[in-house]
Amino acid sequence: SSGINAEWPLRPGTCYFDLIMLTALLTTLLVACATGHYHDYDWKVMQSNFPDLLTGEDESCDHAKIYSYHIHVLFWQNNKDHVESALNLRNDFINRYGLNNKACTIAAGNPASGHEMCVFEVDWNPAGPFTTAQYSFFIPPYRLQETSFWMLQNKGDHDVFIHPNSGCETDDHTKWNTFSGAKWPIDASVFTCNYPGCKPKKKKVPTATLR
Repeated sequence: SSGINAEWPLRPGTCYFDLIMLTALLTTLLVACATGHYHDYDWKVMQSNFPDLLTGEDESCDHAKIYSYHIHVLFWQNNKDHVESALNLRNDFINRYGLNNKACTIAAGNPASGHEMCVFEVDWNPAGPFTTAQYSFFIPPYRLQETSFWMLQNKGDHDVFIHPNSGCETDDHTKWNTFSGAKWPIDASVFTCNYPGCKPKKKKVPTATLR
């Protein structure tokens, strides 16, 4: 048994539905990488077509190359139980993937090609484009499938936001993203990088201690 209780008919927002849709997305992306062909993948959960992973010469964001991903967990900062369970989930992810003492030292929006998986500090209040408290993990492309599946299966009642990092911050967060759980508004007005490969300046050094 997979341990996942399917609800039929499948409905968006259920764990099983999210896993099926993410599997379909990742399968399509792997085929694109293997064949070298451009794929327009129209996924209901996504808000527009995913960009080609193999082209980086064009300065337009329409075909921006993806260098990495972020997995965000959003939580209610004024709810003690929600904060506690969110931090437990963070610690479980850190322990599962051996990320103790691997705090991210790059700017949050830096695509950082080739960078290893790491942990960003917790934003205890709304910050950047997010309208609630959240934390995130930097994910290299080859680790996306295993880490995303783990998070979807273990997130409980928390909302998860996954997006690529191409340098085109607005599109990364508003067109090429996916939510599992509630869909929170994203304030794209804060982004300063909107061309392929752009690296925003780092505003502060992480001070959070990984537990």
